[in-house]
Amino acid sequence: MIAADTSSLIAYLNGQPGKDVVRIDAAIDQRQLHIAPVVQSELLSDPLLPTALRLAILSLPLLDLGAGYWERVAGLRMKILKQGLKAKMVDAMIAQCCIDYHIPLLTRDTDFRHFVRLGGLNLGVPL
Repeated sequence: MIAADTSSLIAYLNGQPGKDVVRIDAAIDQRQLHIAPVVQSELLSDPLLPTALRLAILSLPLLDLGAGYWERVAGLRMKILKQGLKAKMVDAMIAQCCIDYHIPLLTRDTDFRHFVRLGGLNLGVPL
């Protein structure tokens, strides 16, 4: 099982090259790709998203938010902010989903490096 964030999924949907795109393609073929609910929301909020892509996104399995998820998100984000580092709430939500499931995240967003160093997030492809 592996997860992808919005940046990598947009690259995949746009046919851009990259190791993350190759991993997404393989994970979809093997039915191993999962996404955090917030990633689904980000993708589906595009008003120009074609219906076929909307349906494809809706078919991707979601990572369930377990009990205590929101407290863990807050704790993870606080840990990074205490260091004076950048930690967007949406990134903390995605990172915590992956940390909870012990699965790597495919991303192009370098802001996740703080979640790797301080939160134990595993990236599927090095930034």
